[in-house]
Amino acid sequence: MIQRIGLIATREFVTTVSSKGFLLGLLIMPIIMLMLVMLVPRILNSRSPQVVGDIAVIDRTARVLPELRTSLDPATIAARRAEYARRSGGQGGPSAGANVGGSIPALTVIERRADADVRVEKNWLTPQPKDPRHLALIVIHPDAVVRGAGQADYGAYDLYVSTSLNDATESVIHEALRQTLVVTRMTASGLDPAAVEASMRVARPNAVIVAASGEQTAQRGFTRALPFILGLLLFISVFTGGQILMTSTIEEKSSRVVEVLLAAVAPLELMWGKLLGQLGVGLLMMSVYVGIGILGLFRFSMLGLLDPMLVLYLVVFFVITYLVYGALMLAIGAAVSQAADAQSLMGPIMLLLVAPYIMAPIIGQAPNSTFSVAISFIPPVNTFAMLARLASGSPPPAWQVGLTLLVGVGAACVAVWFAAKIFKIGLLMHGKPPNFATLIRWARMA
Repeated sequence: MIQRIGLIATREFVTTVSSKGFLLGLLIMPIIMLMLVMLVPRILNSRSPQVVGDIAVIDRTARVLPELRTSLDPATIAARRAEYARRSGGQGGPSAGANVGGSIPALTVIERRADADVRVEKNWLTPQPKDPRHLALIVIHPDAVVRGAGQADYGAYDLYVSTSLNDATESVIHEALRQTLVVTRMTASGLDPAAVEASMRVARPNAVIVAASGEQTAQRGFTRALPFILGLLLFISVFTGGQILMTSTIEEKSSRVVEVLLAAVAPLELMWGKLLGQLGVGLLMMSVYVGIGILGLFRFSMLGLLDPMLVLYLVVFFVITYLVYGALMLAIGAAVSQAADAQSLMGPIMLLLVAPYIMAPIIGQAPNSTFSVAISFIPPVNTFAMLARLASGSPPPAWQVGLTLLVGVGAACVAVWFAAKIFKIGLLMHGKPPNFATLIRWARMA
C-alpha cells in the first residue's frame, strides 16, 4: 500500500513540476519581486517638473513678508523636508528629505499694499495668455502675529489660488506660512525661535536588538512587513498546490482516466498519493521563495533579523494548512465532473483561505489582542494567525503555539477524513453537481 501511494505521489509531483505552466508560475513571483525592488526606488526618487510661478501677498501685519520670503526659498524648503524626514524616522539626510513631496517649486513673492482691495487683487489670478504664472494670493490677517484684545487665538490667513496650482505646491505654501507665522509670533513675544526649536529637537536613535547571538540594529519596517510576507508565502503555496490538486482530479475524472487508475489502486491510496504529491509541489515552491528571501536578506546584511525558528514554523504550519485546504479541494474535485461546477463549492473555501491572509498584517500589529489570541485556536484560520503572531515583535508564549499545533493537526485529520468519504463516493459519480448538503450526506453514507 505504501509503495503504491509513493508511486502515485511521485507521478503527481513529476507531472506537475515538469509542466511549462508550473515553471512559469514558479518564476513569476521572483520576477515581480525583482521588478518591484528595482523600479519602486526609481519611481519614488523621480521628480515631477518644477513649478515656477508668482505669489502675491497682502500683509496686513507688516511683519510677515520678510520671513515668508525666507521660508519659500528653495534651500529653506529642502531643509524643511529633510527635517521632516528625520523626525519621521527617515534615513539618508537632507538629500533624501529633499525628495519628499516631489520637485521643489521656484516661487517668487510679490508684495501688495497692506490696504489693497482683495476683490480687485483676485483678478490677478485669472489666467493670462502672456503670463500664466500667477499661482496664488495670500491675505495675512491683522491679528495673525499679535492677538487682538480679548482674543484667545491668533488670526491666520486667506488663500486664493489659480486653477494651475497643484496640491503639492499648495502644501508647500501652507507649510511655509505655518512656519513663518510661528517664528514671527515668537519674535513678537520676545522669544528666540532658534532656541525654542533647539529645545524641542530630540534625536531618535536606532534601536539595537540584543540577543544571545549578538547585537543587531532593529529594522522596524522589516518587522512590520514580516507577518504579511509569511502569510503571503503560506497563501500562495497552499492555494497553488490545492488548485492543481483539484484541477487534475477533475480532468482525470472527466476523461475517465480515474477508472483505469482505480483498477490498479484503492480509492484511499489514490487520494493519499495525489495529496502527498501536491504537498511536495507546495514545499518546493516554498523552498524556492524562502531561499530567494534569505539570499536577499544576506545581500543587504539583514539575515540576523530572521529567526531560523520562523522558517521551521512556516514549514510546519504549511503542512497543516495544506492538508486542511488540499483535502477539501480534492474532495470538491472528486465530487464534480467539470471545472465550472466546482466554482460554487470553492467560494466558501476561498473565503476561509483569503480572509486570514488579509488579516495577517493586522494580527501582526496587535499580536496579543483578544481577537488575535482567540483566532489562533479556531481552525482552519488558526495557522495564519499564529504565524503572524510569531513573526511580530511580541511572540506568543510556547503553550499557545503548542495548542495551535494541536488544534491544527486535529483539523487536518478531520478534513482528510471528510475528504476520504467524499472521494470514495464521488469519484465515479457523474451528472448533476452536488451541493454541500449532498457532500455531508455522502460522508455519512460512506
